Amino acid sequence: MTKLKVIGITFALSLSLLLTACGDEGNEEEAQDNGNVGEDTANLGEELEYTITGIEPGAGAMGLAATTIEEYENLEGWELLESSTAGMMTELGEAINNEEPIIVVGWNPHYMFASHDLKYLEDPQGTFGEKENINTITRIGLEDNMPSATKILDRFNWEVEDMEGVMLDAQDVSMEEAASTWVEDNQDKVDEWTEGVEPVDGKEIELVLTPWDSERASGEVMKLVLEEQGFQVTLTPVDPAIVFQAIANGEADASLAPWLPITHGPFYEEYKDDIVDLGPNLTGTKIGLAVPEYMDIDSIEDLQPKE
Repeated sequence: MTKLKVIGITFALSLSLLLTACGDEGNEEEAQDNGNVGEDTANLGEELEYTITGIEPGAGAMGLAATTIEEYENLEGWELLESSTAGMMTELGEAINNEEPIIVVGWNPHYMFASHDLKYLEDPQGTFGEKENINTITRIGLEDNMPSATKILDRFNWEVEDMEGVMLDAQDVSMEEAASTWVEDNQDKVDEWTEGVEPVDGKEIELVLTPWDSERASGEVMKLVLEEQGFQVTLTPVDPAIVFQAIANGEADASLAPWLPITHGPFYEEYKDDIVDLGPNLTGTKIGLAVPEYMDIDSIEDLQPKE
């Protein structure tokens, strides 16, 4: 199968604190903190050059962010910058280190929320949708010729904190090592997935996944679990559309990657009759515009249009 290769803004911010003393009462007044919005969100837009830092252009979260800019009248003139997940994380880290403002396309699970103090901007119009699930899908017929794998895949279920833990550890070691540590530390949970499953002898199975760290985490964990049962596992990162196409065409066996019902909903609707949906393997995902906690802004509606 052809693998798709998936492929920054440094903001200047002035810090101004005005403290005034008033007679015996000693009243202090803070005029502005870290250049953040306060009473004048237009200033924030200017500081950010009316840009939102995004990720890969093919990601479903980017489509939702683009729709958000179109639907919110107060975002007229704002631009969504295409980047990469790594590029966005670099920009986010630099902004936080300098206590500068930044707005990014964010999602859970992701280690950005484990390593930084972030918050989502409220989305009154609901353009990012409600919390989603990550589902497991397989090709038609997998249950017949790989019943052991199908049983493990069907049982696979973990929490947002589990996935984010693997992703955070993978910032210091390889994703494979981070996944191995998680499996060792959570053997009771793994045993629930594999209980009573008949091992195999070198049966080949291919899992397709999107090139996000979240799906790399689940893919590497499942690879280890299946290998313990005697499978030879191939992990293939591809574009989200190809995930569904490959499963529907029988070119790959299974995927733990679909975000439903919103992010990958269009692909699911196109291929749902040609795949087997085993249901959620993780619940409580979220996508939205995220900012550092120190920014004095709470809602997308607090932003101002470009003059």
